[in-house]
Amino acid sequence: MDVRIIREVADAIRVEVGKAIVGQEQAVDLLLVSLLAGGHVLVEGVPGTAKTMLTRAFAAALSLNFGRIQFTPDMMPGDLIGTNLFNFQTNSFSLTKGPIFTQFLLADEINRTPPKTQSAMLQAMNERFVTIDGTDHPLGDEFMVVATQNPIEQQGTYPLPEAQLDRFLIKVLIDYPSRDEERELVRRHGRQTAMPKFADLGVQPVINADGLGQLRELATLVRVSDDMIDYIVDVIRATRDHPSLETGASPRAANMLATAVRAWAAL
Repeated sequence: MDVRIIREVADAIRVEVGKAIVGQEQAVDLLLVSLLAGGHVLVEGVPGTAKTMLTRAFAAALSLNFGRIQFTPDMMPGDLIGTNLFNFQTNSFSLTKGPIFTQFLLADEINRTPPKTQSAMLQAMNERFVTIDGTDHPLGDEFMVVATQNPIEQQGTYPLPEAQLDRFLIKVLIDYPSRDEERELVRRHGRQTAMPKFADLGVQPVINADGLGQLRELATLVRVSDDMIDYIVDVIRATRDHPSLETGASPRAANMLATAVRAWAAL
């Protein structure tokens, strides 16, 4: 398989997302990098800047199982990962899976739930399985989290723990659109206040889980030169000594950055 197939699939995904989203080309590119690298994405922006719509449009362009969690202050870890419930008919416990059991997970407004519940995602994001009552349950290699959050200055939000931030490959900042983009946005969607249905917009899936696995495997074949490896390591190590940074990047960040570099080169 030629690496050019990656660019062809990426271009097709951009076209499908563009049927619903005006602008945000850089955000879509970063989502593509994370998709190809098998990483997770944190999308941050003020309310009303289409964070959720962008993520759902991107998910609609993929033939993956889609799940969504609307985080709230009263959500508990069991609401996220599931729990074992006792069945009186069979006199045994059975697993009731939580919404985290999916392939593409939209964690909407993740910073509106307390750190205890946010931390329930750590194992899932890093190891792609969850442990419930001592038993491991795999989530699959395709598992990907795209979380949205409002800036922490907004009322009723909690800052994400550093350990959880370390699990995200990329943080995407969504800004206000340009005047021309906002004009086009109103022209397309100014007939209704609710989010439009992607089926009505003609958004079609481009690739399935098997195809995605093949593209990810192909991206790992991109060679990273020794000079590039030195540069990545030097950048990561410099963050640990910089006076403007409270906490530097981890060794995991160096590996994740190298994986993202390969994905970006393939794209």
